[in-house]
Amino acid sequence: MFVFNALSNWAERKWAWGLLFLSAFILELSALYFQYGMDLKPCIMCIYQRTAVVGVMLAALLPLIANNVMTRLVGFAAWGVSAIWGLLIAIEHVDLQNNSNPFFASCEIVPNFPAFMPLHHWFPKMFAATGDCGDIDWVFMDMSMPQWMIVIFSIYSVLFGLILFSRLVTKKGL
Repeated sequence: MFVFNALSNWAERKWAWGLLFLSAFILELSALYFQYGMDLKPCIMCIYQRTAVVGVMLAALLPLIANNVMTRLVGFAAWGVSAIWGLLIAIEHVDLQNNSNPFFASCEIVPNFPAFMPLHHWFPKMFAATGDCGDIDWVFMDMSMPQWMIVIFSIYSVLFGLILFSRLVTKKGL
């Protein structure tokens, strides 16, 4: 029960939300370095994963600024949705890259953001897709970038689940 109490207490600590924010912020800076420093062109799936990381970052920002029940509730919801959505997109991206028939391994060219939030028009340097989803331009330890994103989003998702579960088990609520 000690572990659940410790995890549960993390949600009330600004440093924990700050660490979540910092990790996502570093991932965003890394993505921009890959794009502009290494001249790797992001595909639509990369852009969607980038958007999910921004979602995690913004989810952490609210409780970081004002840590109360309401901001934690919104933060938890946004964190969970962003982490799980990012994981699903990364899995789909790996499937596209591993497709044995490259003719069918294609993706959209223009992001399908909601009409009320056209990020690719507002921030084209960050959210415009210029690459091909099937290309594997970068590999580290025998894993492509979307494979690494599966690892990252899995960590975000597992941490979300553990902390949420510990909050519910210790009956602290959100």
